[in-house]
Amino acid sequence: MKVIADFTIVPVGTGVSLSPYVAACEKVLRGAGLKVQLHSNGTNIEGDWDAVFAALKRCHETVHQMGAPRIFSVVKISTRSDRDQTMEEKLSSVQKRLGKDLTGRLGSA
Repeated sequence: MKVIADFTIVPVGTGVSLSPYVAACEKVLRGAGLKVQLHSNGTNIEGDWDAVFAALKRCHETVHQMGAPRIFSVVKISTRSDRDQTMEEKLSSVQKRLGKDLTGRLGSA
Protein backbone atom coordinates (compact mmCIF):
# COMPACT_ATOMS: atom_id res chain seq x y z
CA MET A 1 0.00 0.00 0.00
CA LYS A 2 1.27 3.46 -0.88
CA VAL A 3 1.37 6.04 1.91
CA ILE A 4 2.06 9.73 2.27
CA ALA A 5 3.28 10.53 5.76
CA ASP A 6 4.18 13.66 7.68
CA PHE A 7 6.91 12.88 10.21
CA THR A 8 8.36 14.95 13.02
CA ILE A 9 11.08 13.62 15.32
CA VAL A 10 12.10 15.32 18.55
CA PRO A 11 14.99 13.91 20.55
CA VAL A 12 14.57 14.57 24.27
CA GLY A 13 17.51 15.24 26.56
CA THR A 14 19.91 16.40 23.84
CA GLY A 15 19.81 20.17 24.12
CA VAL A 16 18.06 22.85 22.11
CA SER A 17 19.33 22.28 18.55
CA LEU A 18 17.52 19.57 16.60
CA SER A 19 19.17 20.10 13.21
CA PRO A 20 21.87 17.39 13.57
CA TYR A 21 19.19 14.81 14.34
CA VAL A 22 16.84 16.01 11.61
CA ALA A 23 19.71 15.91 9.10
CA ALA A 24 20.57 12.35 10.15
CA CYS A 25 16.95 11.28 9.65
CA GLU A 26 16.81 12.99 6.26
CA LYS A 27 19.82 10.91 5.20
CA VAL A 28 18.09 7.74 6.39
CA LEU A 29 14.88 8.58 4.52
CA ARG A 30 16.64 9.55 1.29
CA GLY A 31 18.92 6.52 1.56
CA ALA A 32 15.81 4.33 1.71
CA GLY A 33 14.83 5.59 -1.74
CA LEU A 34 11.75 7.38 -0.48
CA LYS A 35 10.42 10.62 -1.88
CA VAL A 36 10.90 13.22 0.86
CA GLN A 37 10.24 16.91 1.31
CA LEU A 38 11.66 18.64 4.36
CA HIS A 39 9.54 21.48 5.74
CA SER A 40 9.88 23.78 8.73
CA ASN A 41 8.22 21.42 11.22
CA GLY A 42 8.91 17.98 9.81
CA THR A 43 9.24 15.92 6.66
CA ASN A 44 6.70 14.69 4.14
CA ILE A 45 7.44 11.15 2.97
CA GLU A 46 5.94 9.23 0.07
CA GLY A 47 6.40 5.53 -0.60
CA ASP A 48 5.34 1.99 0.13
CA TRP A 49 3.88 1.53 3.63
CA ASP A 50 6.45 -1.04 4.74
CA ALA A 51 9.38 0.96 3.35
CA VAL A 52 8.20 4.18 5.02
CA PHE A 53 7.71 2.61 8.42
CA ALA A 54 10.97 0.66 8.22
CA ALA A 55 12.74 3.97 7.51
CA LEU A 56 11.00 5.67 10.45
CA LYS A 57 12.24 2.86 12.68
CA ARG A 58 15.77 3.42 11.34
CA CYS A 59 15.41 7.14 12.09
CA HIS A 60 14.66 6.30 15.71
CA GLU A 61 17.56 3.86 15.87
CA THR A 62 19.91 6.44 14.34
CA VAL A 63 18.89 9.22 16.71
CA HIS A 64 19.27 6.91 19.71
CA GLN A 65 22.75 5.96 18.45
CA MET A 66 23.55 9.69 18.33
CA GLY A 67 22.95 9.85 22.08
CA ALA A 68 19.28 10.74 22.46
CA PRO A 69 17.98 8.81 25.48
CA ARG A 70 14.36 9.51 24.52
CA ILE A 71 12.54 10.39 21.30
CA PHE A 72 9.10 11.83 20.70
CA SER A 73 7.69 11.47 17.17
CA VAL A 74 4.51 12.51 15.44
CA VAL A 75 3.41 10.64 12.32
CA LYS A 76 0.36 11.54 10.26
CA ILE A 77 -0.47 9.19 7.41
CA SER A 78 -2.66 9.31 4.34
CA THR A 79 -3.64 6.38 2.15
CA ARG A 80 -6.07 5.90 -0.70
CA SER A 81 -7.66 2.71 -1.96
CA ASP A 82 -9.09 4.17 -5.16
CA ARG A 83 -5.80 5.35 -6.77
CA ASP A 84 -2.21 6.32 -6.17
CA GLN A 85 -1.75 9.96 -5.22
CA THR A 86 1.44 12.01 -4.95
CA MET A 87 2.38 14.83 -2.61
CA GLU A 88 2.41 17.19 -5.61
CA GLU A 89 -1.12 16.18 -6.62
CA LYS A 90 -2.43 16.85 -3.12
CA LEU A 91 -0.93 20.35 -3.13
CA SER A 92 -1.99 21.08 -6.69
CA SER A 93 -5.62 20.26 -5.92
CA VAL A 94 -5.75 22.88 -3.16
CA GLN A 95 -3.71 25.42 -5.13
CA LYS A 96 -6.14 25.21 -8.06
CA ARG A 97 -8.97 26.05 -5.69
CA LEU A 98 -6.95 29.02 -4.43
CA GLY A 99 -6.26 30.14 -7.98
CA LYS A 100 -2.51 29.97 -7.47
CA ASP A 101 0.26 27.81 -8.86
CA LEU A 102 2.80 27.27 -6.12
CA THR A 103 3.96 23.81 -7.23
CA GLY A 104 7.54 25.08 -7.50
CA ARG A 105 7.67 25.02 -3.70
CA LEU A 106 7.43 21.25 -3.57
CA GLY A 107 10.43 19.27 -4.76
CA SER A 108 11.37 15.65 -4.63
CA ALA A 109 14.37 13.72 -3.51
